[in-house]
Amino acid sequence: MKKADILKTCQAEDVRFLRLQFSDIFGINKNVEVPASQFEKALDGEIMFDGSSVDGFSRIEESDMVLNPDYNTFAIMPFSSPHGKVARIICDVMNPDGTPFAGCPRQILKRVCARAETMGYTMAVGPEAEFFLFQLDDQGNATLKTHDAAGYFDMAPSDLAEEARQEMVNVMIQMGFEVEAAHHEVAHGQHEIDFKYADAVTTADNISTFKLIVRKVAQQYGLHATFMPKPIFGINGSGMHTNMSLFKDDANAFYAPNAEFQLSDAAHYYIGGILKHVRSFLAITNPLVNSYKRLVPGYEAPINVAWSERNRSPLVRVPAKRGNSTRIEVRVPDPACNPYLALAVMLAAGLDGIENRLTPPPPVNKNIFAMSQREKRRLRIDELPSNLLKSVEAMEKSKLMRETLGDHVFFHFIASKRQEWSRYISQVHKWEVDNYLTLY
Repeated sequence: MKKADILKTCQAEDVRFLRLQFSDIFGINKNVEVPASQFEKALDGEIMFDGSSVDGFSRIEESDMVLNPDYNTFAIMPFSSPHGKVARIICDVMNPDGTPFAGCPRQILKRVCARAETMGYTMAVGPEAEFFLFQLDDQGNATLKTHDAAGYFDMAPSDLAEEARQEMVNVMIQMGFEVEAAHHEVAHGQHEIDFKYADAVTTADNISTFKLIVRKVAQQYGLHATFMPKPIFGINGSGMHTNMSLFKDDANAFYAPNAEFQLSDAAHYYIGGILKHVRSFLAITNPLVNSYKRLVPGYEAPINVAWSERNRSPLVRVPAKRGNSTRIEVRVPDPACNPYLALAVMLAAGLDGIENRLTPPPPVNKNIFAMSQREKRRLRIDELPSNLLKSVEAMEKSKLMRETLGDHVFFHFIASKRQEWSRYISQVHKWEVDNYLTLY
């Protein structure tokens, strides 16, 4: 789209407000909203905001930031408002002198994508983000009471969220998504909506918009939607399985019809890069203390650094389709991650594998969940870090993560996550009270 097209559409549709949307380094959607009188100024990239008020952005003495809109992300919000129609446009965060801001996650992903292009590749990504729907109490606060007791692929009347999920799909379609499927997931109150793959930046934009839509529609139905990885003990947590492939000259670079498993050298090396670097990028793809409550045995979440064709117990699997549909599925990320940073670090890891010809170990086609520790040691299957602190420590040692994220995000992220861990371990939790209060 062009600026003139957007202004013409806003006038024809009587759009009253424009939201300039961006993401902080933790993946939280932010926006500056301007009225119709300021649309032209906003589209010219002349709207400034105080970056020192956004977590992880800048210090107060260098706080001015500029929002540079990406015209192709313009969309009219389908939600009704008594004050008129609202549109949104996703922005890159810039310094006042017009240079890219080092703390802008979207531009970090763009930078990694540009590196891929110098190697002749473009990345295609398809996410599978899960979420929970919970009931609200009489005061409108979120509870841990799931909206239903349905299971995988169940239908109404067991699946009480059918209408809410259909409305989520309708809104997504109105905002330009190509939705492929929507269904109830394994756990009570857990759901998944899948949308078509796209290039990495578009996919990250779509994940951010998807989260916004799910929460907004849930609210309209008197529910609370959460992308928290493990809100309830004893049932499956929410993951964001990420399907990735590289294309070269419009052909899938992972497909080799005459090779073993019909996977190219590039596919093997990419898998090798993911397996080598997963421990160091885990703090980005699984960024919360709570993320590691999902990554435990017994709930289908990957905890073993291995790969396989089809087998769902390793960290990386290769779905059965070949040809242009050849892809790998990285099963470790959860939907609390910043999608821009998560895709950036996974792509960087895969590209490092290709550049350095990192051959992965043989695929593991047995159920790793049923293996003994001795058998896993024999097959050299490593385990992921068991908590956020260990992941942050692994990230801190990684030259590739520092190069990928840049010093600004790298050090801000690590410092923030260390503080988060410190706050967590200083708390007295209900489990401790339940187990120790009357025993000791």
